[in-house]
Amino acid sequence: MQILQPVRGTSDLLPADKARHNHVVNTAKQIAGCYGFQDMATPIFEFTDVFRRPLGDASDVVSKETYSFEDRGGTEITLRPENTAAVMRAVISNGLTQTLPQKYVYAGPMFRYERPQKGRMRQFHQIGVELIGPSSPLADAEVIGCGAAFLDALGVLQHCTLHLNSLGDADSRNAYRSALVAFLQTYRDELSEDSQRRLDQNPLRILDSKNARDKEIVASAPKLANYLNDASKAHYDALTEALSKANISFVADPLLVRGLDYYCHTAFEFITDQLGAQGTVLGGGRYDGLSEMLGGPHLPSVGFAAGVERLALLIDQPDLPASDVIMVVMDGELAADGFALASTLRKSGLSVDMPYSGNISKKMKRADKIGASYAVMLGSQEFATGELQVKSMATGTSEVIKINDLTSYLHQQLKD
Repeated sequence: MQILQPVRGTSDLLPADKARHNHVVNTAKQIAGCYGFQDMATPIFEFTDVFRRPLGDASDVVSKETYSFEDRGGTEITLRPENTAAVMRAVISNGLTQTLPQKYVYAGPMFRYERPQKGRMRQFHQIGVELIGPSSPLADAEVIGCGAAFLDALGVLQHCTLHLNSLGDADSRNAYRSALVAFLQTYRDELSEDSQRRLDQNPLRILDSKNARDKEIVASAPKLANYLNDASKAHYDALTEALSKANISFVADPLLVRGLDYYCHTAFEFITDQLGAQGTVLGGGRYDGLSEMLGGPHLPSVGFAAGVERLALLIDQPDLPASDVIMVVMDGELAADGFALASTLRKSGLSVDMPYSGNISKKMKRADKIGASYAVMLGSQEFATGELQVKSMATGTSEVIKINDLTSYLHQQLKD
């Protein structure tokens, strides 16, 4: 019979990998908590319109990458490809639009059908924050500052560069879109197939095309900055002033865009040179038009998302949690007594490993493997007198301890 393997684009998170993931997620939530973001979660699947409305049928995500299906009741469902739309749906459907601002941090799996590669999977994990309500550029600065602090706490900020751009408000974007389309139409036949399709559907996405000829053409295209109105310039200037005063360095990147209509003003990405072509580890921006696309009121909002897999590739391996104690039963007749003793220690908050088989030598080798601090040696002679031996794995020394004193003794030793 054929051995079954993971589905292409998925992976098992065994303890070492899961420790990295946990470290990324826990660090994100700790740092976000310092900024007032509260932990929340949305369902893994939503009605398809939650993503179709804002992303559009013509977007690559909806047309090529979503895992969409009809459930047994005939309802069209989509596994979430991202979480911003789902978080906004949650705010609207839970009646939270009148109690602003709302500040959330989340973590969980997302799903996109795309070609698997290093740091990019079909089931992948994201952490993110969403700040819903404020239109102030200081809200943009707060979200960017939270992202920078998170990357710094992971030890990867020094390998990242913050790229920043202004997309302007709706009037600025519309004026720029018209100028960009007029320019690109003269090169239509020279553009890549994807960019030709985007020219009719989503022209701003052509600005970040990876195709070599597209890049040559875009280099001479009109610049978005030249089409920003006074309000858009003032928003960008206030943001950059706040970042500069907070010592958050950045580079202006006129080709950094968000192609969807609900994005406006700020777009940003933290990019590293440590992961090859897949260099963006955290990105976000302002999305003031999203709520209305989902049937809600106008809700100015800004947020970011980061790929856990990519960040996990950049950090050192955290130490795996070690057991406090290993219970070594030296006489098989005392197995149940050893189990009961281990249960007592666990109830007191100690982590206890108890091998079920093997000789003493194998059990002690396991103690070394799992990094146990102490080995409780349960032998017939000592047990008959209400005592047992406790061996320090660090020093190799042993002490005879009364069974009734074992819990307090171990807690004291581990505390020291």
